[in-house]
Amino acid sequence: MRAAVLSEAGADFEVVDREIPEPSAGEVRVAVDACGVCHSDAFVKNGTYPGVSYPRVPGHEIAGRVDAVGADVTAWSAGDRVGAGWHGGHCFECEACRRGDFQQCDNAGITGLTQDGGYAEYATVPSEALAAIPEDLNAVDAAPLLCAGVTTFNALRNTDARPGDLVAVQGVGGLGHLGVQYAHAAGFETVAISTSPDKESLARELGADHFVDAGSEDAAGRLQELGGADVVLATAPSSDAIADIVAGLGTDGSVVAVGVPGEDVAVDAGYLVGVRGAVEGWASGDARDSQDTLEFSSLREISPEVETFDLSEVEAAYERMIENEARFRAVLEP
Repeated sequence: MRAAVLSEAGADFEVVDREIPEPSAGEVRVAVDACGVCHSDAFVKNGTYPGVSYPRVPGHEIAGRVDAVGADVTAWSAGDRVGAGWHGGHCFECEACRRGDFQQCDNAGITGLTQDGGYAEYATVPSEALAAIPEDLNAVDAAPLLCAGVTTFNALRNTDARPGDLVAVQGVGGLGHLGVQYAHAAGFETVAISTSPDKESLARELGADHFVDAGSEDAAGRLQELGGADVVLATAPSSDAIADIVAGLGTDGSVVAVGVPGEDVAVDAGYLVGVRGAVEGWASGDARDSQDTLEFSSLREISPEVETFDLSEVEAAYERMIENEARFRAVLEP
């Protein structure tokens, strides 16, 4: 098989021929139809995440078909359409797993980071880390939903927001353009916030009821004019933007960060006390969360905007992603 490999931290991608891996007990071999290129792949490219070892095949947005199953696998059969995201399996034994909180497993694997991922024609994945892909959802669309999709969908559904509540999505990019769609489909009064005024037409097409140009107006003030946000989904990795939007919260509102800035966020604790507000974070989900995301996306016809690349173009795909030039998700088709 062909695989895009990083030999060490900081190295360029090398597309090489490798033996097709055999699934171990409890694993499934997936024939990869598509794999998204995510900003978190920089952890592997640069060696900045604990536990990464080399050589490594990155890629944690895998959509494909079951090609073979290892011993003791009963949940999946050859030909099943499946996906794998960041969550690369769990131990079933730690305190979090015993409570069913597999996302917080102390010993969780990470697809494409602690184990080889989907920048290849085949990948082996623990059985419990797979999600079923609906038949009417194509692989190229499904792949980004296994990261950007589950992150925004799962974050929103775990807030206290209810249909009709004012929910703002800060940033209309790789995460935000999906967040706007999920917020609209969930019945929220949806506000898209962006510093790029040229994204207004797209945001409204995606379901935004309001658009705020944060480059020319006070976004927090505009949210207050609309009654105060119940939730702000912060997808743009800007500490200043997150700090500034806190003043747009209404009573019991929360800013939920899913885009991680490189600097600390300075929060006005006094304002939070006054509105009983919060600033919190959310990190994707486990395989069942991914499957819920895929099923909801199929039900409501939610899809990402993507650019596709052959595996041989992996370096170009990665660079377009890392420079924020891709609109909005880069996807490899091995």
